[in-house]
Amino acid sequence: LKQLIGIETSNGNYYKFKSTLKYMREFLKKEFKVTDIPLKMVNRNMIVKFDIFLKTQKTSSFNTTIKHLQNFKRIVMTGIKNGWIRLNPFLDFKLTMREVDRPYLTETELQNIINLEILVPRLELVRDLFVFASFSGLSYADLFKLKGSEIERDNKGVLWIKTRRQKTKTRSQIPLLQIPTFIIEKYCDLSLLAAEQKVLPVLSNQKLNAYLKEIQDLAKIEKPLTFHVARHTFATTVTMMNGVPIESISKMLGHKNIKTTQHYARIVDSKIGNDMSELASKIGARITLSPAMLG
Repeated sequence: LKQLIGIETSNGNYYKFKSTLKYMREFLKKEFKVTDIPLKMVNRNMIVKFDIFLKTQKTSSFNTTIKHLQNFKRIVMTGIKNGWIRLNPFLDFKLTMREVDRPYLTETELQNIINLEILVPRLELVRDLFVFASFSGLSYADLFKLKGSEIERDNKGVLWIKTRRQKTKTRSQIPLLQIPTFIIEKYCDLSLLAAEQKVLPVLSNQKLNAYLKEIQDLAKIEKPLTFHVARHTFATTVTMMNGVPIESISKMLGHKNIKTTQHYARIVDSKIGNDMSELASKIGARITLSPAMLG
């Protein structure tokens, strides 16, 4: 799997599988006093016990447990395809994740971060990267790998990001607004940028997360700041709340299925209120109560 990083899988997926393997070894040692078993010995009872182990011994959340079981299933399915296992022990074993609230910033919170007067260069960079992600929807992995050949300027002078998502390999095309365009031009001269040269000086994920905590404190925001939050902010506050069609949002986020994007639509209650207020003003001008109804 490690050899396929950048070809068929991402660095993040590799480490997720390593985590699943670590927990599986701990489970096998506890349950069977071994650290490895032949795939043909995997059965439904073992899967159920591994499920319970993750939830009780590793205090994994429901969705985290499902992700580990999905990784385990992928290994088992590889065994079936190669003829190492005859029967599928995961047959009828449901691996459906629960819907969770996806935190995002409001316009006020995002503006507070933009307004910060930061004198420390490393924090200024991290703030700029977070704001860029909030206005482009790029994940950390896609922001990290963004290179010159993936930035294009159209005949109206608008910069576009045209890339393929690291996670899903899905095509993503994002026309950039004024703020992310300014940030790109702040850190690089596009006219001199080589095709394979990185567009932004992105730090390691570990450093970014540590510095984002400092930004969070400076901006007095209670929500944790992560690049997941930035991506969710783009999907909700920046686009959906401003009337961008869900089909366009899905394309920009590089989602394989619009159902993934619809998760965002379900969490923005205020948009429902705004939509109905707009409808009320439109329809109220054309359809009114009659004197007869008013009595």
